[in-house]
Amino acid sequence: MAPILYDYCKMPMDDIWKEDGDKRCKLVIGILGLLVIVLLGVLLIFFIIKANSEACQDGLRAVMECRNVTYLLQQELAEAQRGFRDAEAQAVTCNQTVMALMASLDAEKAQGRKKVEELEGEITTLNHKLQDASAEVERLRRENHVLNARIADTDSASSQDSSCAAEPPLLILLLGLSALLL
Repeated sequence: MAPILYDYCKMPMDDIWKEDGDKRCKLVIGILGLLVIVLLGVLLIFFIIKANSEACQDGLRAVMECRNVTYLLQQELAEAQRGFRDAEAQAVTCNQTVMALMASLDAEKAQGRKKVEELEGEITTLNHKLQDASAEVERLRRENHVLNARIADTDSASSQDSSCAAEPPLLILLLGLSALLL
């Protein structure tokens, strides 16, 4: 008989499969890791190419320009808000001043009305006094006219009766002398 060549394994089959499985697993993991690295490398190269493209550079410039414009607009907005707050503060101050002036004006109006009422009362009193004085002047004029008329009558009568007016004292004198003589 011819010798049969048996490859006899001194290890049990489970161990062989186990040992082969570990090697295979390590090999598969290594191959998968290498594929992932290569894939990532390819993607990175693709990204770098895209990132350095003209369209990407234009987009980057546009983004930077937008940021600059946004920053300037934010500064202008902040300045406008400060101006608005200042204007509001001024408006509040003006409103307070207006309210104070209106209160002062109302007080002045009340005082003016009181003064007008006092002056109207005084004017009324003075009008009565003026009417009384006018009546008194009119009465005195009439009396003066009457007296002037009497004086005029008296003057005209005395010029006519000047001999008569001188006669009574003369008459009395003569009578008194005659009485003495008797």
